[in-house]
Amino acid sequence: MSPELLSAPVAEAAKAPDRAHSRARAARRRKVLINVARALLLVGCLGLWEVLSRAKVIDPFNFSMPSQIWDQIYTWVTHGTALGSLGEQIWYTLYEALLGWVLGVVTGVVLGIALGRITLLADVLGPYIKVLNSIPRIVLAPIFVIWFGLGPASKVASAVVLVFFPVFFNAFQGAREVDRNLVSNARMLGASDRRVTLQVVIPSATSWIFTSLHVSFGFALIGAIVGEYIGATKGIGLLVAQSQGTFNAAGVYAAMVILAVVALLAEGLLTFAERRIFRWKPADSEH
Repeated sequence: MSPELLSAPVAEAAKAPDRAHSRARAARRRKVLINVARALLLVGCLGLWEVLSRAKVIDPFNFSMPSQIWDQIYTWVTHGTALGSLGEQIWYTLYEALLGWVLGVVTGVVLGIALGRITLLADVLGPYIKVLNSIPRIVLAPIFVIWFGLGPASKVASAVVLVFFPVFFNAFQGAREVDRNLVSNARMLGASDRRVTLQVVIPSATSWIFTSLHVSFGFALIGAIVGEYIGATKGIGLLVAQSQGTFNAAGVYAAMVILAVVALLAEGLLTFAERRIFRWKPADSEH
């Protein structure tokens, strides 16, 4: 074989680190560009809103303006709210949402895997689950307030029913989509139904379950907020209701901003946990 043919693979191998470095640099530039574009879009929208409100093009009484919303948040942070400190209200809502989210996720995963694995159980309970899923679950919040009172139990129940169904259907589908060859190989090796479920089905369905977790925590917050809005003694939802009752548009928007920050932080934690769990997956398959 000629020296030229032998040197070609060596040259290609030498160029590989340069190509990888170029791709990494291009990815960093793209990430910076995206973050700058996001910041400029946010600043532009808020600036336009402020200008239009001050010019009375839009009614500042009904629509407020970013500066008033910031003043409201600052007042709540430094002087507290009519219900107590802002941190207490955030924690109260977050506690209800977290507890409802955990209960909804656990029940959704357990029942989803069970019905995905046991065909008879799925055939019996399937129609009832479809009927319950067709009910607008937000309208159950007033019923829960009647049943459980103004305390956190009614808000937790609202969060549970909102979280359960997306988690259930993803877990059910994940259990149904497990590679049959993996199940067959496990059975050939002598694995029991329990071991197949724990060691094959659940790990295979994990990516399906995590997909639902990102959406479901937002649903848990919605359930807690709606329950507090209808009737509560504390919480961000009650701040919204009080602000609306006093025609304080800035207070309503301020509460929405606080909820958005909480939701983004929870999304970041879930994304971090997902990346840690699925470190074995190629980068392209995560998106």
